[in-house]
This record gives sequence, structure tokens and C-alpha cells, in this order.
Amino acid sequence: MANPQQQNDLTARLAREHGVSESAVLAVFEALRRGGGSMAQFSHADFGGMSQWSSGMTMVGDMFNDGLKAKLNAIAGELSAYLRDQPTEPLREDTLVSYRSAGVSGAGSWWPEALGNPSAAGSQNRMRYAAFPERHRLVIDDHGTLAIYDTGDHRISGVSQSQSSDSTLTFVSQLGVVRLSDLKRVDAA
Repeated sequence: MANPQQQNDLTARLAREHGVSESAVLAVFEALRRGGGSMAQFSHADFGGMSQWSSGMTMVGDMFNDGLKAKLNAIAGELSAYLRDQPTEPLREDTLVSYRSAGVSGAGSWWPEALGNPSAAGSQNRMRYAAFPERHRLVIDDHGTLAIYDTGDHRISGVSQSQSSDSTLTFVSQLGVVRLSDLKRVDAA
């Protein structure tokens, strides 16, 4: 298992080198752990609020701030490499979802209860998504209208939403980028 002091040293060094707080680096680190080391979704003021990272894609809350994107890309890239090289403590099941409060279960949630608990869930601009890889399902709530999609062999681990007026959703899976339009809509969970 990874050495906690080594993690603390890495966090402090990255914060110093990139001019952000240690809590910002920890937010990226924890989000990467939830994302299996390959993607992160989190919110922190040092990155302008809601932010996302995966190899080749960096989004920060202050979306036109290229310097901030470069900082996040450098920090997340190094943390991702660290997570690949150093096994860390396994995460509890209730911490595996970005943008979702720990301990939230399917009961009383907006997605069909029969699907259970999602592996990833989030929302932006009145659109919500929840991914259920064991059931091969993705549920989208678009301004109150629910749609269920068959994800096939994709294991959805993250989402990107365009800032255009059509609110296009693009997902990240182990097979790469998946457009919502590429998935088959199904009627039942």
C-alpha cells in the first residue's frame, strides 16, 4: 500500500509548484481515486469550481483560463501516474461516485430504483445522468424527461457536457469516448 507520508509530500509539492492550495490538490487526488486513476470530476475554488480531467481532456470552471487548465492537467497527470504506480487504500462503495453525496442509495433517488446504485452520477444545466455498468444501463434526466440507454460493453466512468445550446453529453468509458447518440435507447430498466 502507498505510504501516507509519501502522499502528503506529493500533495504539498504539487501545491507549491503550481500555486494552488493543498486542499485543491487533495480534491483532484480523491476525484482521481474515485475515477480509477484515469478521470476526475470535482469542484474546488482554486480551479474555478466544477472541473473535469481525463487524459486529453481538461475542463475548469473558469473555462477560458488556459493557465488554470494547464495547472490542472499537470497536477492530475502526475497524480494519475502516481495512482498507477502506487496501490492505495480501497475506496468504500459509497465514495466511488463523483458529484454524489456519500451514502446516497437508489431508494428515493431520481433514477429507477430497480437499477440499484450507480457507479457514476452527476448533473449540470438541469441535466442529470446515472450509470449502472452491472446492468448495462445509463439513465438521463433531461429537464425532467427520463430516458434509459443500453451501454453495451461500455463501463461509463465520466461525462462531458458541451457548453452549446444543445447540451450534448459525451461519456468516457474503458473503450474511449461515447456519444449519447451512439447508445440504443431502451424502454425498461
